Amino acid sequence: MSNPNQSNRPRPILMTPLRRCGSHALRLRLNFNKQFYSPYPLHIVDLMPLVKRHYADLSDDNVYFQLIRDVIGLQDALMVRWGDVAFDPVDIFNAIKDQPRSVHRVTWELLLQAGERHNARVVMDKSLDNVHYADELVEMMPDIGFLNVVRDPRAQVDSMTRAIIHEFDILPNARIWVESMNASRRLMAKYPERVLTVRFEDFLTNQELVLRKICEFMGIDFMPEMLDVSSSPEANKLTWLSNLWESNSSAPIPANAAKFRRNLSMEEIEIIETVTKEHMEYFGYELMTPANTNITKELEDAAMARSHRNREKAWADLKVATPHDYILRRYRADTIAMIGERLQNRPWFDNPQPAAGAI
Repeated sequence: MSNPNQSNRPRPILMTPLRRCGSHALRLRLNFNKQFYSPYPLHIVDLMPLVKRHYADLSDDNVYFQLIRDVIGLQDALMVRWGDVAFDPVDIFNAIKDQPRSVHRVTWELLLQAGERHNARVVMDKSLDNVHYADELVEMMPDIGFLNVVRDPRAQVDSMTRAIIHEFDILPNARIWVESMNASRRLMAKYPERVLTVRFEDFLTNQELVLRKICEFMGIDFMPEMLDVSSSPEANKLTWLSNLWESNSSAPIPANAAKFRRNLSMEEIEIIETVTKEHMEYFGYELMTPANTNITKELEDAAMARSHRNREKAWADLKVATPHDYILRRYRADTIAMIGERLQNRPWFDNPQPAAGAI
């Protein structure tokens, strides 16, 4: 069994701050280096509402063990499996039971143990939304670093709105983008030596330069193979799995940086620029409009109403367009829902009687 306190564990890296930033493109290329290990992310943020509501007392061994079992269940429900890695909840519990307890400690133990089995020097979690828990992660893992990937909000919000993982209208997604950038910039200011910030558009125009910078930051070797992602089995699998990842097995396409111009109206672009203007200027993105839309409560309410309507349509469209993508995403969503239903009823916690020696 691995020892969580051993000094030669892989160095943890968290990619931040928000999905649909081109994160898979970077992760898949870095994975060509055997010193580096980054599986498909757990995105534990999706479980956090249940964690806050139902696992209040993690000092109780039974509650903590149940959380570990449920996180492993979520890992089993991933769209892309972690290859030959499997986990025993008893082993995980025994490895971390005497350390400060949290769901993040559980998820990182899975990642670190998987990285050790692959003999990696660096393990990266692509659960970008965990930027909001950065302080807790620094306290938990003093050697953690952060790869901060910034993308033009017009392109990222456009991509988010077409995905199944955020809201389904540009205005609430622009708000989410700003919240993530706020957290990202707090991170950059508080831990400057731990954070490397790269712009996805710079990767599109010069992938080697950006990849070399990332490898240097992580202390791993750049490999020329990283420049030809078409030979990555996982990249090709992702391309087949989902239309959201159809470009992941090909070379960067600089023209894609401006694809939002075809998808969004100038009115929509100005709404996004109005909400994100301060961060756009900070990260060097040039405005296309006066960025002066009056964001009223009526506009916000109408956007959320559209988002709710579009959510059902998006799932229905996905089911028709890419059935295997729909099945895998629905299975994960159903897994989280089933965990929630069980915890809501939670007869086991009312009268806990674990089997002898289970913990």
